[in-house]
Amino acid sequence: MDAKTAAWITAYRQAWETNDPVRIGALFTEDAEYRPDPWTAPWRGRDNIVREWLARKDEPGAATFEWHQVAVADGVSVVEGTTVYRDGPTYSNLWVIRLDDEGRATSFTEWWMDQSAPS
Repeated sequence: MDAKTAAWITAYRQAWETNDPVRIGALFTEDAEYRPDPWTAPWRGRDNIVREWLARKDEPGAATFEWHQVAVADGVSVVEGTTVYRDGPTYSNLWVIRLDDEGRATSFTEWWMDQSAPS
């Protein structure tokens, strides 16, 4: 497992659980792009990412997240995970994370599939 990816996901989980704008912003570079769906236009820029995240936030303790790294090469990590909401669905996740030398995301794309609604 790549230590930089593991540290980023630990920080992501802390941001997810606290909805702290400083923690959220610290995950991303100033000009980062976040795609909550791979086919939609990204949220561009740290401030916009924080704003969009908080507009869609989960409440602390709403979900658990288990993950493992599938691949890492040239600063790009692919992570597979499972998100289980206490009062809701379970999601299969696939994340593509591009990290800079300081461990901040320059690009983050997530795919999430509701396990109760298979295709």
